[in-house]
Amino acid sequence: MSAEPLFIVLIGPGGVGKGTIARELISRDSRLWLSRSWTTRERRPSEDGSEYYFVDRDTFEEGIAEGKFLEWAEFNSNLYGTPHPPVPSEKDVVLEIEIHGAIQVAEHYPDATIIQIQPPDVETLTERLRGRGDSETHVAQRLSTTPWETEKGREIAHYQVTNDDLERATLEIISILEELRSTRNAAK
Repeated sequence: MSAEPLFIVLIGPGGVGKGTIARELISRDSRLWLSRSWTTRERRPSEDGSEYYFVDRDTFEEGIAEGKFLEWAEFNSNLYGTPHPPVPSEKDVVLEIEIHGAIQVAEHYPDATIIQIQPPDVETLTERLRGRGDSETHVAQRLSTTPWETEKGREIAHYQVTNDDLERATLEIISILEELRSTRNAAK
């Protein structure tokens, strides 16, 4: 494998299944490493705590001041950010982040591959948001940003994958990864 890891950035509206797909990818491909983001939001009842480093706002802002983040953004009064990843040797990196973060990552890593995860429809997205324990107010906030996130994602993403079936979506991304690795290895 090349000394330079691939940076795979999963984007898409909240509730589309980015985290679920990221976990599936990591469990199926030992060459992948998931960078864990920080957030100031409260942990959802459906989360076990491994999804993010849950920190208070002061701690997050200290990290910003110290330059710890590759990308960060504020969304719905909460901060989200990805620390500069300490990539393990011989691993490719998966980032599961918001659109603003993906734009920042692309500035640092122009060769990063951005994959937009899309819901099959708004009804399914709404059910997923409710199913993870989000309040109706939060569901409405997330849905109000979905059109912008989807449009902006189309502008910056290299690939579009619809998460209408977890197995199919995961296999489609694995296929994309294999293509990217093949291209990288051929360029050596």
